[in-house]
Amino acid sequence: MSYLEWAESQLAEIELLTSMFPTREELELTDQLALAELRDYVEGSASADTPPPSRPQFLIKQKLDTASMGMTDVILSCAYPSEYPSVMPEITVRCGSLSRAQQTQIHADLNAFLLENCQGEVCVLSAVDWVKDNLQLFISKSLSAAPAPVKESSSPRSEEVFSRLWIYSHHIYNKTKRKNILEWSKELGLTGFSMPGKPGIVCVEGPQSACEEFWSRVKVLTWKKIMIRHREDIPLDRQGEDSRTVESIDSLRKFTGFEEAMFDPHGNRGNHMDLGQLYQFLNEKGCCDVFQIYFGIEGR
Repeated sequence: MSYLEWAESQLAEIELLTSMFPTREELELTDQLALAELRDYVEGSASADTPPPSRPQFLIKQKLDTASMGMTDVILSCAYPSEYPSVMPEITVRCGSLSRAQQTQIHADLNAFLLENCQGEVCVLSAVDWVKDNLQLFISKSLSAAPAPVKESSSPRSEEVFSRLWIYSHHIYNKTKRKNILEWSKELGLTGFSMPGKPGIVCVEGPQSACEEFWSRVKVLTWKKIMIRHREDIPLDRQGEDSRTVESIDSLRKFTGFEEAMFDPHGNRGNHMDLGQLYQFLNEKGCCDVFQIYFGIEGR
């Protein structure tokens, strides 16, 4: 691409962002001169031999609803290199609900996502969407890293509960979401499986607190439709030592580890699974009854 083509892409994206975020409370152009120089360059008022000397810079301000913190202010600070979109823009994320370490991590993960999915394309809107999908995860990690309040030694121990959640989604295609599901289940010590495609199915099992944490992370991502279709909660006998409780949890598991399961993908996009094979898989795990809960028919 030439400098002129890069500049045309930059101006088109800024005009799109201006139409989507029309107020200064949503989009703030921090260098109006740079925008004017970019426009003159694209429209032919400036020499096409060299790019404008100034780089467009702007702030996108969002109020995002998070499960743990309510409405949270997030600012994406963006600057265009002259060769953008052939090179990545400079984007940083600022959020008062994140620790400094989490600010650094969300910035690194965002850049990795953009490099993998948006190389050579304008990507600021993709960055905004990614932050919306993933901010809750980073806030949850910040909260979990905070010192826990000291409990009174005389307080009664809460009852341990084993849970199994059967989650239904209209579809699961996105590679980042699929990766999150695998990583979060491993991080939280959950077993089960996920089936990508249309529909998407996720089953997680383990301590109730870990299952609820997994669900709190998954549900805040952007989905066409997602819900807990069925859940199983089994109270555990807390008599004896903690090691006996762990053994009881493991004895109730129907899955070993967590895997992404594929069942003969077919269809134009390879996004439909063989439900007969899914039924056989569930039957082998002793979970065939849930097939009718998901699909309203008995499997064979």
